[in-house]
Amino acid sequence: MNECPPGTRPFRVRHAAAELRQGGVVAYPTEAVWGLGCDPRNADAVARLLALKGRPERQGLILIAAESRQLARYLAPLPAEWAETIQASWPGPMTWVLPASTRAPRWVSGGRDTLAVRVTAHPVAAALCSAFGGALVSTSANPSARRPARSVAEVRRYFGTRIDALVPGRLGGLERPTPIRDGRSGAYLRR
Repeated sequence: MNECPPGTRPFRVRHAAAELRQGGVVAYPTEAVWGLGCDPRNADAVARLLALKGRPERQGLILIAAESRQLARYLAPLPAEWAETIQASWPGPMTWVLPASTRAPRWVSGGRDTLAVRVTAHPVAAALCSAFGGALVSTSANPSARRPARSVAEVRRYFGTRIDALVPGRLGGLERPTPIRDGRSGAYLRR
């Protein structure tokens, strides 16, 4: 299990993980911006998160994990050459679009046969995934068409009491959200 980073109270992470297990939506720092997360297996939780953002399901969502095994149930088996390249980039700020397994919920994939996934190196996000015991939906903490929150104050201004927990912590060092690459071609979809 990932340890809580210095300055983060373990009870906050445990509380947020408990809220996730009960279908809650939580906010936490990521590599570049504040994120909103929920249990990807819980359709109601994902619907609530999408409603908070004003975002359609068809866009799909990113899953983050503390380790790659937390993503295994959602992904189709990967060719060895892909797996080597992808694993070399993790944990870290690289999101990959990979073939989804038949067990990947359509409300996460947006109905596509692929899924965007990342093994995060952000200590708070990774600790939250570990405490929860699996991958989380992770999307920027902002209503659609608004800039992503870069502070606790912005998260609170956007969502107030409509989220179930907020795990304090510092953002990672990225200025922009993580790059996204296509696993099949290696092409960057977002830099």
